[in-house]
Order: sequence, then C-alpha cells, then structure tokens
Amino acid sequence: MIETERLILRPPEDRDRMALAAMNGDRRVGDWLGSTLTSEQNDAMIDRVLAHITEHGFGFWTVERKADGVIVGMAGLLAMSADMPPGPAVEVGWRLSPANWGHGYASEAAQGAVDWAFAELKPPEVVAITALTNLRSQAVMRRIGMTPEPWRDFNHPRLAADHPLRRHVVYALRR
Repeated sequence: MIETERLILRPPEDRDRMALAAMNGDRRVGDWLGSTLTSEQNDAMIDRVLAHITEHGFGFWTVERKADGVIVGMAGLLAMSADMPPGPAVEVGWRLSPANWGHGYASEAAQGAVDWAFAELKPPEVVAITALTNLRSQAVMRRIGMTPEPWRDFNHPRLAADHPLRRHVVYALRR
C-alpha cells in the first residue's frame, strides 16, 4: 500500500469492482484507452492486475481518496514486457473516472508510484506511454518530472494501423 497526502494506492478488492467497472465502461475513459470495458472485461482486467501483483509484487492499484473512501481510479506500475517497443521496463500508468479529472489525483498517484518504484524496485528508469494526442496525460508526465524521449516513440502493436490512438509517445524518468 502506498499513501500520499490525499490518496491510498492498494491492490484492487472485490468491493472495488463496481466502481472500476463504471470507470472502465465510461466512453470518456475508453476514448483514451482504445475502447471501453464491459463488466466482464473489467473483472478479467482486475484478475490480470491481481495476478501481476502476485507475480511481481507491484501493479496497477486501486486509488482511493482518503477523505471519504471514494474510488477515484487506478494507478501504479506495470512490468512492461519486451513485446512493447519501450520494454522491457517498469511503466507507470493511471486512469481516473472523469468526475475526478482535473483535481491533481493522477499526478499525485503517479508520483507516489514512481517514488515507491525507485525506493523499492530500484530500476534504472520508469517509463510512461500514451497516445500522441493525449496531452493531459503528457502534462501529468511532465508534472512528475518525466521528459519526452521522441526517439522511443512507437506505433502501438495492439492497435490497428488506422486507429487514431496508434501513435504513442514515451516519457522517462531516470533514477
């Protein structure tokens, strides 16, 4: 578990599934992730997240607001495999429900995850990726001290050649 000033990052629990399904099923979230998730797809994603945490000791955690226990989204770390162009690497990522956009939660959660990664995992760098057009996520990356590395930008291998989100940018922060 990671605590920041306003947030708790922790492994997803069964009680989180409904809130996370609502977030992952929201078109505004899906617009940046390539698609929305059905409730069944959300459950499968959470199961994969839990398996990742079991295997690696870290993962994509539920983000809970301390003040009221509301689930604001997910954020954390992923072991990016070699089949992704910037990989293998430790990747930081986030997704928040739209009601929680613009409050600094993404930056706070991402910073907490990066700080934990450097303290506990000690990787040489942490990377973040997003669609070229996702300027809000790129702003989060810059706010937590990451810098763009355009020579590492790539076409996402899991998106169709004509998909509007296919071109991805890479940001990195070195230890």
